[in-house]
Amino acid sequence: MPDISVVILTYNSQDYIGLLLESLISKYKEKIIKDKLEIIVCDNNSADDTLKIVGEIRTEKLRVLVNKENLGFAKGINLGAKQARGKFLLFINPDSVFLEGDIFSLVKKFEDEKVAIVGGRILQRNGKPELSCGKFYNFSNTLLLALGLEEKFGVRFSPVKDRVVDFVSGGFMMVKKEIFEKANGFDEKLFMYTEDMELCFRLKKQGYKVLFSSSATIKHAGQGSANRSFAVLNIYKGLLYFHKKNMGKISYFLVRLLLLKKAIALVLIGKISNNQYLAQTYSQAIKICL
Repeated sequence: MPDISVVILTYNSQDYIGLLLESLISKYKEKIIKDKLEIIVCDNNSADDTLKIVGEIRTEKLRVLVNKENLGFAKGINLGAKQARGKFLLFINPDSVFLEGDIFSLVKKFEDEKVAIVGGRILQRNGKPELSCGKFYNFSNTLLLALGLEEKFGVRFSPVKDRVVDFVSGGFMMVKKEIFEKANGFDEKLFMYTEDMELCFRLKKQGYKVLFSSSATIKHAGQGSANRSFAVLNIYKGLLYFHKKNMGKISYFLVRLLLLKKAIALVLIGKISNNQYLAQTYSQAIKICL
């Protein structure tokens, strides 16, 4: 049985998936041969050559699951995780490449039985650290996010050293499979975005720890399948859902009001400046808040 199951969710990922798989296979060829590591690609009904590229990569421990529709990140990853044989699950965004360090060093962090999740180091395309860790989005942190001040006030950050954090990015996240299964995985009501924070929140409520570790690093292109409007609208949905589910009625009301006011303001700015992106995107965001 493998120690690690790498689960990669793809959707129109033809420009990146080959590079990621090759970077993993070249680094862990011996581990794959010895069945210490397996790779599972779960595809969300890509319309490009993603599956063709994956099919051309020859390794016995690469398995491919094909969904008949785009199920979103949470449900897609959950399906891949159910097929995993490893003791530890490692989720990696398809538009990434393995850069340095060792993913097996992340496993050592779980020697502390209270550790449920470990996030690795993520670099942007330009080599700068990605803000892959954060504090839970309570009302005050959501306010800072809405004002564009989350980085300045440390709501989102990139640690230099290993440390306990509230949540880590699902783009490079290792979780103990047993714990992931008991938690029923990611909340599938979240199509994409905030599902990583929501899972970490639930597990920390149960007394588990979430860690950041610099022991392994990937480079993230950040040019995945989602466009800006799609991202904004799903972040709106995710924040509202998170507060309604986990933070109580008052917090939900305040966040809903905050996001509604921001959306209204940006629609007005968009119309005044003839910015169609702002006007159209945040008009839809208003509907989400109502």
